[in-house]
Amino acid sequence: MSSALDPRDGPRDECGVFGIFAPGSEVSRLAYFALYALQHRGQESAGIAAATLGGSIMGTREQGLVSQVFDEHMLRSLGGDLAIGHVRYSTTGSSEWENAQPIIRDDRRTVALAHNGNLINAVELHGELRGREVRFSSTSDSEIIAALLSTHPAEQIEDAVADVLPRLRGAFSTVVMTEDRVVAFRDPHGLRPLALGVIEDPETGVALHCVASESCAFDLIGARYVREVEPGEVVVLDADGLRSRIVAGGERRAFCLFEYIYFARPDSLMNGRRLQVSRARMGEILWREAPVDADLVIAIPDSGNAAARGLARAAGIPQDDGFIKNRYVARTFIQPGQQLRKHGLRLKFNPLPEVVRGRRLIVVDDSIVRGNTMPQIVQMLRDAGAAEIHLRISSPPIKHPCHYGIDMSAREEMVAHGRSVEEICTLLGADSLHYLSLEGVYEAVQGERAAHCDACFSGEYPLAGTEDSGGKFALERAPLPLVASAPVR
Repeated sequence: MSSALDPRDGPRDECGVFGIFAPGSEVSRLAYFALYALQHRGQESAGIAAATLGGSIMGTREQGLVSQVFDEHMLRSLGGDLAIGHVRYSTTGSSEWENAQPIIRDDRRTVALAHNGNLINAVELHGELRGREVRFSSTSDSEIIAALLSTHPAEQIEDAVADVLPRLRGAFSTVVMTEDRVVAFRDPHGLRPLALGVIEDPETGVALHCVASESCAFDLIGARYVREVEPGEVVVLDADGLRSRIVAGGERRAFCLFEYIYFARPDSLMNGRRLQVSRARMGEILWREAPVDADLVIAIPDSGNAAARGLARAAGIPQDDGFIKNRYVARTFIQPGQQLRKHGLRLKFNPLPEVVRGRRLIVVDDSIVRGNTMPQIVQMLRDAGAAEIHLRISSPPIKHPCHYGIDMSAREEMVAHGRSVEEICTLLGADSLHYLSLEGVYEAVQGERAAHCDACFSGEYPLAGTEDSGGKFALERAPLPLVASAPVR
C-alpha cells in the first residue's frame, strides 16, 4: 500500500466557476467570497478577472487557496463592474501556474474565461487552431475554448459562443467575460453543474445577476438561487439585464451522478434538491439494503457524515464520533519522515478508543477509489478496540475513470477493478462490506438514470468516443512547442 496521505487515494475535486455583472458593486470582493464558498471544488489555484465598464480586463491568478492568493490590497486594485473567478483542480494539464484560470487572451477580442469540465475533442481542436497559427501559453483544454472565442470574427461575444459551443464535445460549464458583459454557457448534456442567481436591492428594485458552479456561492454573497443554467443554454449578463437562448439542444441529458454523492457541498441545491437531504437518504437506503447487528454508527469525517446520520436514524442505532479529524492536514507540505510515516494517517484521522472499544461498528463513507486508506482506517479501529467493523459505502463500486472533469485513478488502480465485493472486503480487512446500489442512488436523489451520467460506476459513457480522448496530459504530448500568447495583465 502507498502512503496513507497519498493524494490520489480518492476522487479529486474538479473546478469551480463564478461570474457576476454588478455595476457599482464590489465585484472582486463578491467574487472572492463566492470562490471561498467553492474552495472544496479545487485547491490547486485560484484567480479573478475583473473590468470596469469600457475599461481593460485585469486579472490575478496564482497557485494556492483563495485565502492565500488574494489580500485586501489586491481586491481593491482589481475593482470593476463585472468579474469572473475560478478555483482549480487540474483535470486536463499539469498543476502549473500557466494552467491556472481565469485565462485572458487578447487576439481579435480580449476575453477572460473560466471553465469546469473536460473536452474530449481537445486534441482535435488544438491541432486545428495551431494549424491556423494560433498560439498557446498553457496545456489546458480551457485555453482552447478561450482561443476559439478570442479569435472568432463575430461582433458580439454571445454570437461567437453560439457558433463555437456546438463544436465542443465533452463537459463544459463556462463563464467568459469581455469588457462589457459576462456570458455563461453549459454543454448540451449538462454534465457539470452551473446555477443562476440574483442579488436584489430592496430599495431600488435593481436585480444583479450572477452564475456559479454551486448555489452555496450565492448564500455567502447574499444572492438568491434562481435556477440551473440549462444544457446548451447561453446566458448573457450585461447592462440590459439578463438574456438567454438555447443554441444546442436535443442531446441526452447526462448530469454527473457523483456530484450528488461526493463533490458538491451538502448545503448546495442541485436540480432543486438539497444535497444534505439526498445524502442522508442514501444512508437510509444503505440500511434497508444491508442491515447488520451493530452497536454504533460512525462516519469517516466529513465525507460520510450525512449518510451516517441517515443510516443511524433508519436503523435506530446510536451514532457517535469515532474519529477526530485534523482539518489542517492539507495545509502542510512537510513530509512526516520514515519514523512517523507508519502513523501518517493519524495526521488526518485519530480514533477515539473510549467510543469504539468493544463495539460492533457500522462505518460509513461515501466512496472508495484506490482503497489505500481504508485498510489503515479499519486497522486503526481494531487497534482502538472495535469488536466488529462493517463498512457501508453510499455509492456503488467505482470501476471506471471519468473523462468529464473528475480526476480519478486509472482503471487498473481502482480497488473494485476485477474484484468482487467479497474480495474487496477481505482486502480492506472488514467484517462486512456493502456498497449502495445504483438503483438506491437514483432513489435517493429522485432522479432518472436516462438524465444522468453514471459512467464511473457502470462504464456506460454518454458521449461516443469518450475513451479515445487522450487523457489528462494529452495536450502536453503535442508534437510542436507551445508559444506564449498575450500575457495575463
